[in-house]
Amino acid sequence: MSKNSKNKKLNNKSVNTAPNTNELTQVLICMGTGGVAAGALDVWASFKEELVLRNIPAMLGKRSCKVKQTGCRGLCAMDVLVDIIDPKLGKHTYKHVKPEMVSDLIEKHILGHEPIVKWFAGKDYEQFYVKQERTVMKQYGLVDPESIDDYIEAGGYIALKKAFKMEQVEVIEEVKKSGLRGRGGAGFPTGMKWGFCHATHGNDKYIIVNADEGDPGAFMDRSLLEGNPHAVLEGLIIGAYAIGCNHGYFYCRAEYPLAVKRLKIAIEQANEHGFLGDDILGSGFNLDVKVKEGAGAFVCGEETALMASIEGMRGMPRPRPPFPAHQGLWKKPSNINNVETFANIPLIINNGGDWYAGIGTEKSKGTKIFSLTGKIRNTGLIEVPMGITIKEVVFDICGGIPGRKRKFKAAQMGGPSGGCIPESLVDVPIDYDSLVEVGAIMGSGGVVVMDNTACMVDMSRFFLTFTQQESCGKCVPCRIGTKTMLEILTRITLGHGCEGDVDLLISLANDIKGSSLCGLGQTAPNPVLSTIRYYRDEYDAHIREKRCPANSCKALLKFEVIEELCKKCGICLKQCPVDAIIWKPKTKAVIELDKCIKCQTCIDACPFLAIH
Repeated sequence: MSKNSKNKKLNNKSVNTAPNTNELTQVLICMGTGGVAAGALDVWASFKEELVLRNIPAMLGKRSCKVKQTGCRGLCAMDVLVDIIDPKLGKHTYKHVKPEMVSDLIEKHILGHEPIVKWFAGKDYEQFYVKQERTVMKQYGLVDPESIDDYIEAGGYIALKKAFKMEQVEVIEEVKKSGLRGRGGAGFPTGMKWGFCHATHGNDKYIIVNADEGDPGAFMDRSLLEGNPHAVLEGLIIGAYAIGCNHGYFYCRAEYPLAVKRLKIAIEQANEHGFLGDDILGSGFNLDVKVKEGAGAFVCGEETALMASIEGMRGMPRPRPPFPAHQGLWKKPSNINNVETFANIPLIINNGGDWYAGIGTEKSKGTKIFSLTGKIRNTGLIEVPMGITIKEVVFDICGGIPGRKRKFKAAQMGGPSGGCIPESLVDVPIDYDSLVEVGAIMGSGGVVVMDNTACMVDMSRFFLTFTQQESCGKCVPCRIGTKTMLEILTRITLGHGCEGDVDLLISLANDIKGSSLCGLGQTAPNPVLSTIRYYRDEYDAHIREKRCPANSCKALLKFEVIEELCKKCGICLKQCPVDAIIWKPKTKAVIELDKCIKCQTCIDACPFLAIH
């Protein structure tokens, strides 16, 4: 079959045909990185094996029972998640599925039509989705990320066909109308960025997907690529058409092997179906797309460092101007957006810029995907409209803080370069401008939740350790300044802080922010400045009283048994790994401080909270 006849056939094909669930029982297994880590491959194999043993067809195309892998659906805390969709009973979701549960699920639910209630995901799972608005993630958990047919059946590549019927400037204007801002951190208007590159003359242009997601606790972009790579690829193709570009790159760190694998499969399938290559869908537009695997340098998330890495050089940022839109990859006009930004493009083209602009706030349009980690009941991936509050995210969606004695203390927004937002500001709306006002940033969308056991001085030290290690060292403010700040913070947490240290930290932070070459150095001091702003009393306690209010900094801990609370039971003695506790029956326990290694085992062991 010729390419043109193949394209004609694709153009005539109905892409809205959903699987015929009246004839088919479906088993959908969450096989993103979280699901795989929890044992999804074994669950998948068990379903396949058990269905064969029972002579139940389970392969694609057999109209009785189909086992299908899906990407991450969000609630990673309950993996492995499995949906069983029965034509008579509807959909039921099971949590923490293990291979040994599969036989009963098939016997009772699939064959016996009696769902196993005790294994249901339950109210937490239902509550997790109530305040979400899933647009980008709508198909996650439903489509097979390694099947282009699944994506087409779900409406995939309709936006591309629609874009090809528009002029390039019309596509750009629609994106401008949507108000979409870059989801990689800076929040620059996407349509404006595309317009700059479109207006630049040149025979060769490059469009790049930044999938170098390196923030601790962030897994939005990798999950999007693992769960629905064709959506991101379609957005890239539309963007390439809009700016007049014939060369595309996905820059994805090699530590994401599943994302890289599924991305390469998607590119190969798109080429086979005529969505990539020469004369795409008979439009006369050509595009080739390659995958470049990064070596894991955090600084390569910065666009000029990323381009240097693609060119085979060390990933180091360069001064701007010239900006990438005029002189980027190999000194050709280039455009870079992150994964989530491109994943929004098909939605905007399909539904219109006005529809997208109707979601979110006046200056922050659409939805945003966040990864929630830390001291929170339900960790995972969520998609919410811009303007939702931190309180709604932490308590209404993610179930709050686990443990009766634990309370919410802070949320680190924007990754290691973001800021800590305290409990007093939980009603702050999550949008670009509001977060900046309170000392944080949107970043790529990583949120680390902390409870009252977290020391904010030590947390700022932790995040600054990461950014200092990841600094490329090219500019003095970042290379020397962050190192000096880290030395001061380390000294404070060890009990050697002195008067004037906090003021020195503030002075250094402002100098580094104002004079560093790239975004890494310009934002690295944010955690320190925000914790000083909201938790100055903790810094003062460390310096003046040589005390850690959160009882987290080991160098400042002094363990003692409170006589009026001690029940003289000896439980702490039995648990101490270094025999640092003296106890005799009917006497109060005593801790030998010279032997104590401050492991806190005795505190965890004492049921009477007698050890402070």
